[in-house]
Amino acid sequence: MTTKSRRVPGTKYTPTESGYKAAPGQYGEIKLYAGSHYPYLGQEIAEYLKIPLGTCEVQRFSNENIFVRLRSSVRGQDVYLVQGMCSPVNDNIMEMLITIDALKRDSAGRITVVIPYYSYGRSDKKDQPRVPITARLIADLIQVAGADRYITIDLHAPQIQGFFSIPGDALTAFHLISDYFAEKALTNASVVSTDLGFAKKGRNYAQKLDMPLAVVEKRRIGNQDKSEVMSLIGDVENMDVIIIDDECDTAGSLTNAVNVVLDNGARDVYVAFTHAILSGSAVERLARLPIKEIVTTNTLPIPPEKQLPNMTILSVAPLLAEVIKRAHEGRSVGELFDE
Repeated sequence: MTTKSRRVPGTKYTPTESGYKAAPGQYGEIKLYAGSHYPYLGQEIAEYLKIPLGTCEVQRFSNENIFVRLRSSVRGQDVYLVQGMCSPVNDNIMEMLITIDALKRDSAGRITVVIPYYSYGRSDKKDQPRVPITARLIADLIQVAGADRYITIDLHAPQIQGFFSIPGDALTAFHLISDYFAEKALTNASVVSTDLGFAKKGRNYAQKLDMPLAVVEKRRIGNQDKSEVMSLIGDVENMDVIIIDDECDTAGSLTNAVNVVLDNGARDVYVAFTHAILSGSAVERLARLPIKEIVTTNTLPIPPEKQLPNMTILSVAPLLAEVIKRAHEGRSVGELFDE
């Protein structure tokens, strides 16, 4: 992959060189590993950095125990483990924790866990009696296992960063997705947030794309994965619409949002979200909707059977690779976004 001629996707940064430079006196060379469900993303990052992807042996025994063995030494090295929390979620969390422990016990100089998608993010507060805050529990487990840093993309709630006592980089796919739509140069279009909670992020998209913002007001029904659409705040009549959300799980919220904008006179409907969880009947729901294009990223593996003909998958690998390079070299990550 050449990076000399164009901006790093998902950032505002145009590099003048490729690969990375090992900083003397810091943690040795970069060692990159990927979990058993993330070889595709690990390989893309490795190609960007022009380094080999490390290998490890992962076994799942008949008693459901997980065994991890590194194929090479990481003693004194700067190790990055790409391990998201995709399905099966709990197996992948355990694999991540066990791999971190293996890296720590092999005397890695520094361990950074790269979590493209942070599961249990919705359990970020005690909003009912006698319930856990699982997002905090996961953060505690990662730290106890031995991680020194973390990198993640589009947390469900920003306050989850505060659950970690180790430093980290909480990234966003905002630039990646908004740049894609900016190239389409849509006219007479509007950005629509799927709910009031996402309205602030929706406003950022609207501002960058120079479009008005509309918001779907909805109410969650009890503890179920169902929501009742109440109304649409804003005007979408005779306009193209870009419906924005951070993730698509069962596609219930997106289905409601698509239907309500169409009921209010929208023309072409685009849907965009960072994390393609696509659980349950999500794919069937999306396939039935009159959506012109579905835009998402590869923070989660999307098997062929879940890839719809109108789906565009943007890669977060260049973004993650550039952040890994800067973290290793001790350079600012904020500079990627003019911050």
